[in-house]
Amino acid sequence: MKGISFSLLRIIFALIIGLVIILWPDAAINYLIITIGVLFLIPSLISIINYLANKSKSGNIPFPLEGIGSLMFGLFLIIIPGFFADILTIILGFILILGGLQQITSLVRAKKWRKVSFGFFVIPTLILLAGIAVIANPSGARETTLMVVGVTAIVYAIFELINWIKFKKTNST
Repeated sequence: MKGISFSLLRIIFALIIGLVIILWPDAAINYLIITIGVLFLIPSLISIINYLANKSKSGNIPFPLEGIGSLMFGLFLIIIPGFFADILTIILGFILILGGLQQITSLVRAKKWRKVSFGFFVIPTLILLAGIAVIANPSGARETTLMVVGVTAIVYAIFELINWIKFKKTNST
């Protein structure tokens, strides 16, 4: 009996992830943030339990301040994932605005030394407008980005399936 085909597993997982992201983009991002919150909880709980277990044995163990902070952040991520996703999206929107403004400013300064055509201003202006759109509607921007990721995962799965079928035939002959 042959072993498990890792290529086939990648196809299945990419297809499932792509479909989940496309069908339920809000739930997908919330569950991703909740998972990150759980990943913050695990080491924090270990450090707190270790502190409590060893506190009576040795009085010189420092209080696990990082563990408490990690626990609070993990709980915050688990309890209010949508809020964190919106905050992160807004921060990314501000970064886009700053990047667009910086590029426009650099082009305006460059006009002093050399001629800069209108075409050079198109992309920075689009970046600036994208940042404004993200801040105006963080949930919509997040869903659009997730849709692109979901479609990309499905396209990856389809091409991986085509390659798997093609190379499986080549390998068996």
